[in-house]
Amino acid sequence: MRLLCVLLLVSALQLQCHGLLLPLTNTLSSLRQTNDTPVHHLLRSSSLRSAARHHRHRAHRSLPPRGHRQLSLPLSPGSDYTLSLSVGPQSAAAPVSLFLDTGSDLVWFPCAPFTCMLCEGKPTPRHSSPLPPPIDSRRVSCASPLCSAAHSSAPPADLCAAAQCPLEDIETDSCGASHACPPLYYAYGDGSLIAHLRRGRVGLAASMAVENFTFACAHTTLGEPVGVAGFGRGPLSLPAQLSPTLSGRFSYCLVAHSFRADRLIRPSPLILGRSPDTARLGTAEPDFVYTPLLHNPKHPYFYSVALEAVSVGGTRIQARPELGYVDRAGNGGMVVDSGTTFTMLPNETYARVAEAFGRAMAAARFVRAERSEAQTGLTPCYYYAASDRAANRGVPPLALHFRGNATVALPRRNYFMGFKSEGRDVGCLMLMNGGDASGEGDGGGGPAGTLGNFQQQGFEVMYDVDAGRVGFARRRCTDLWDSLSRR
Repeated sequence: MRLLCVLLLVSALQLQCHGLLLPLTNTLSSLRQTNDTPVHHLLRSSSLRSAARHHRHRAHRSLPPRGHRQLSLPLSPGSDYTLSLSVGPQSAAAPVSLFLDTGSDLVWFPCAPFTCMLCEGKPTPRHSSPLPPPIDSRRVSCASPLCSAAHSSAPPADLCAAAQCPLEDIETDSCGASHACPPLYYAYGDGSLIAHLRRGRVGLAASMAVENFTFACAHTTLGEPVGVAGFGRGPLSLPAQLSPTLSGRFSYCLVAHSFRADRLIRPSPLILGRSPDTARLGTAEPDFVYTPLLHNPKHPYFYSVALEAVSVGGTRIQARPELGYVDRAGNGGMVVDSGTTFTMLPNETYARVAEAFGRAMAAARFVRAERSEAQTGLTPCYYYAASDRAANRGVPPLALHFRGNATVALPRRNYFMGFKSEGRDVGCLMLMNGGDASGEGDGGGGPAGTLGNFQQQGFEVMYDVDAGRVGFARRRCTDLWDSLSRR
């Protein structure tokens, strides 16, 4: 990291001993119509998207057909975070806004000519219009290991055949240099995309760029007009393609928004190459608590961790065993996912958490708001005024306990948020039922749970890939941004 200290960048994008600082923008702050959209509508949209994304992770026990890799993507904006990059030569670089997604490992964006089916009326962030393929980029060869990685590890001979190489070239393994990687078909949620793998210049900051970055140009999508910056553990992810100094660790700190655009005046910091040794702002800043990463043989790009228990007030609820391990088929564990809004728990664990929460709320004389449950897709909901200090004292504390003695005590607004619904003050438990942990109820396997970005607000989340762990530290994210951007 010492070499980084002598490189200076302009504005808030600064490469330093603490890594490369980049701003994340919540989609709420870039979509004008959300200022007038009732909060319960945004909550409903996000709860549906969270459920769809979690179940897509769990949709298939077996590997997808060769060349048809599964990828889960955001279905609609509302509580997602975007990262701005630039593509093309430095003299003619064009900005693109991409969703930050730790649950996938591909960087892609819309390329002209571009057709997006079933996208009518979907709002999009700034800098998300289709661009022509960058003039300095070129198609990736079908013999490239990254082509194989993008096609679910298909062997080069099969890829050469898909690229319509002559038979004699396939037999002599000589077609790679002259034939491009075949188009990729990706399925996700309730849609899909078709893209070509290309290699070219991608800029991260004013004076920081990767010259031979591999990305995908999508020419046809279903239901998704915005690209994605995959931050997963695969070779195609954005962190994996950076220099060794920046690729082994990154962190972000998501500014709390409560589904209100006026809470998002300043950006959320994303730090590439973040060093745990220099992560504290001062003596008052808490240390990270770390939990080890679990290997997922079916989904190696997931950041899977072991959730052992959930505490509601003084009640400690043991988590389903499936949340503590990943088997050979890739089933189990909890995925730390920046692209899912609400945390998803297996049916039994969720039911016990909701029951304990409900008992505590009933003891504090809160009244159920069942209409709000139907409106938001969240349950249980109660009539609750966030400004009422007495009411706040009645809401039980909630904590997540991960392997490695890593306890993450959530701020109240991360699991019980107050909002206005039809003129009344209400609040809902911001956790969701993720279905049967065994997969028997939804026809699939995969991760047993998902840790969503709403529960990650107000924490610096450290993805320490080199050390095989994920860390959590309570932070004032705006203060972290101010401190790092001044250096």
